[in-house]
Amino acid sequence: MARVPFRLAHLTDPHIGPLPRPRRRDLLGKRATGYLNWRRGRHLVHDMATLDHIVADLRAQAPDHVAMTGDIANLGLPAEFQLARKWLETLGDPRSVSFVPGNHDAYVRGSLPDLAASFAPWTSGDAPQEALYPFLRVRGDVAVIGLSSAVPTPLFIASGRLGRPQLARAEAMLADCARAGLVRVVLLHHPPQLEPASLARGLIDARDFAEVIRRQGAELILHGHNHCASVRHFVGPTGRIPVVGAPSASARGSSRNGAAYHLFEISGRLGDHRISGVSRGVRADGAVGALGPLSF
Repeated sequence: MARVPFRLAHLTDPHIGPLPRPRRRDLLGKRATGYLNWRRGRHLVHDMATLDHIVADLRAQAPDHVAMTGDIANLGLPAEFQLARKWLETLGDPRSVSFVPGNHDAYVRGSLPDLAASFAPWTSGDAPQEALYPFLRVRGDVAVIGLSSAVPTPLFIASGRLGRPQLARAEAMLADCARAGLVRVVLLHHPPQLEPASLARGLIDARDFAEVIRRQGAELILHGHNHCASVRHFVGPTGRIPVVGAPSASARGSSRNGAAYHLFEISGRLGDHRISGVSRGVRADGAVGALGPLSF
């Protein structure tokens, strides 16, 4: 009897609101500018009622696992993390939900301790980890590998970085999972292609990441950050690897960049596997439903 496909839902960049009222001492440096941007209009872009409809549709699809690729917060405030944690609990049991942070979650250096503590249940690997990232979660024949590209950055900069230690651990994980015959899904927040036009927003060590993938391979790479749907490719040792970005799960509107998430079906073991995907989100009539297949 053929196995039932593993169903993986991917959503990203919910930017949970409303923003808790910050204390005056919270609004130092970069947070002050971010707070002004939120008040001037960013809060109008992300609609929590829309996000509720997206989550309701996602839960109705009963995925086996949910991947959330960051920017769950806005200014990286401790009060935001508590609000975001409660929202993350609505997606399912932490064992069935994986989270990697985005640049808004690691907004300033002071955000990092609360970020790590608040979301530990969703970032814990199956085995004890010497470092928080990358983490590895094996579910059936699928290996979910979570990377963090979230680092504090200066004013007006939203770039990410993985770093050599994390990349070295990720390369070892990818190799081990391949030997075990697992289909490898890699999660990170920033798009892993670095382009000259996006140096202030891109993944700084994208080329190093691409080299790891070229050597070890992966079967699917998922990211957020750009608030739009995209499908690109890396070259691995056995062929092309889809790199799929999702829109913000809370964005107003029903255009290409309106609120949506992706639902993948993964069947088989490595070397004899198949991956398909569909986009589900806000349609022209305002309802949430299927938007169309994802072409890899």
